[in-house]
Amino acid sequence: MKNLFYLFGFITLLISCEDQNASAQSNAEVENTIVDSDYEEITFPSLDSLTISARLYEINKDAPVIVLCHQARFNKFEYEGIAQELNNRGFNCLAIDQRSGGPIANEQNETTLHALKAGKSIDYLDAEQDITAAVDFASEKYGKKVLLWGSSYSSTLVLYVAAENENVMGVVSFSPGNYFAEERGDLIPILEDFQKPLFLTSSKQEAPFVKEMIPNKELGDNQMHFIPQNDGHHGSRALWLNQLNGEEYWEAIDEFLTLIKDE
Repeated sequence: MKNLFYLFGFITLLISCEDQNASAQSNAEVENTIVDSDYEEITFPSLDSLTISARLYEINKDAPVIVLCHQARFNKFEYEGIAQELNNRGFNCLAIDQRSGGPIANEQNETTLHALKAGKSIDYLDAEQDITAAVDFASEKYGKKVLLWGSSYSSTLVLYVAAENENVMGVVSFSPGNYFAEERGDLIPILEDFQKPLFLTSSKQEAPFVKEMIPNKELGDNQMHFIPQNDGHHGSRALWLNQLNGEEYWEAIDEFLTLIKDE
């Protein structure tokens, strides 16, 4: 168990370093994702009443809904370009600023700023309440269950939320890990019993760690663990427009979305 704890600590450090590298590279990379598309800037309260800032990319009120959660040191702008592509595939999207995040491409994380002003903690686990609030907000707004999507640290949090929240119909998780097992519970038994639609992916380097989260799970017809043929990328930025080898991730996501669109 001690060795396992150290392993999770190492993985967390690795992901943190990758997040820092991603943040450093993001301004140049994100410029390639900017598209001309309509969205609405909105706010709604988190579970502790903190104001959450978000962008709503709505195509029509009857379309299925995806809630998009960003990686560490990022904000809702991680999904610029991705959200529009998901619109083109028939989905409304709600991209949120979680309180644990930061600036990217000259875009501020407004929820982080609200939290700091209010003297609230902005650790990773503190952001789970923001994700839950976003799920409940979107579900109530559209009168249906939502697909919940996470990136890096939030990809782990969305697995907990999806397992517990009846307003989540399925989950997409880019680069998850069992980082919060001690504080939040071991994900291995949670995922073994998880019956909702599930899409897990990561970079090729991270794939063995994702596989260790589902060692005994027999994936259902609407569940996928996608491992890229190329090196791939950490988090949802694997899908950024003009991203190297991003097309193989899009092909896998398209297959998954086709499976679950009518659920």
